[in-house]
Amino acid sequence: MDAENSTLMQKIDYSTRKKIDLVHNSVVRYIFRAMLACLFLTLGTAVAVMIGDKVDHFAHGLGKIVYAFMFSWSLVMIIYMNAELGTSNMMYMTTGVYQKIIKPGKALGILFLCIFCNLIGGILAGYLMSLTSAFHALPADHFLFTAVEGKLQKEPLQIFIEAIFANIVVNTAVICTMRMKDDAGKVIAMIFIIFIFAFLGFEHVIANFSSFSLAFFSSGGHVPGMTLGSVSTNLSLALLGNYVGGGLVIGLGYAWLNRTKSIYKD
Repeated sequence: MDAENSTLMQKIDYSTRKKIDLVHNSVVRYIFRAMLACLFLTLGTAVAVMIGDKVDHFAHGLGKIVYAFMFSWSLVMIIYMNAELGTSNMMYMTTGVYQKIIKPGKALGILFLCIFCNLIGGILAGYLMSLTSAFHALPADHFLFTAVEGKLQKEPLQIFIEAIFANIVVNTAVICTMRMKDDAGKVIAMIFIIFIFAFLGFEHVIANFSSFSLAFFSSGGHVPGMTLGSVSTNLSLALLGNYVGGGLVIGLGYAWLNRTKSIYKD
């Protein structure tokens, strides 16, 4: 495929076919790529919360801005390292079904596999990161714990709505990288677009795999408000909201917009 001269939908279709082909020919490699996504998210979360905490003690309120900026580099790593992120696959698989590239059952299976392996990667990376000196004996009011506690206190409808917006933002960033030819432009676009959802504290189920795991293991399982019920509620509603935002609004929405006789196509 001539990527430089292809339309947006051709690029999305090609990426979808690559994912399907990898699962078909080497599912273990696909699993590893999915686990890598949460490794990069955990690295981004770790450095973001540590810097955010230090800045917040120096200038209260500024820490969240620095946190959002540093966290945004997670997607840069995921995109450039070709890791498999469940929330962007919501867009790809939904588009693939609409474009008749893949059957619904197969698309759902790949999406479930990706999200499950993201979860395993997040738990493993969070546990290993908690063993490092940086996360040893963190105070109870650390930025990481207060951020996670705040997520777990949200009302169900709030989680769902925020999750819709979060994955609209994430997949907008993914699409923007497809439209740009210059690497510097791609990186800048990703950072400032992802900054939107990170700063506003919207709910991203895969990012929460990393932050919840890191907070749980770093605190010895003593994060205020962290129970099986609160975590399950957050992740379930974030998953559904993320699918609406990334799978339906962006994925299905742009696939439908471009199935037209009009010359107005992306």
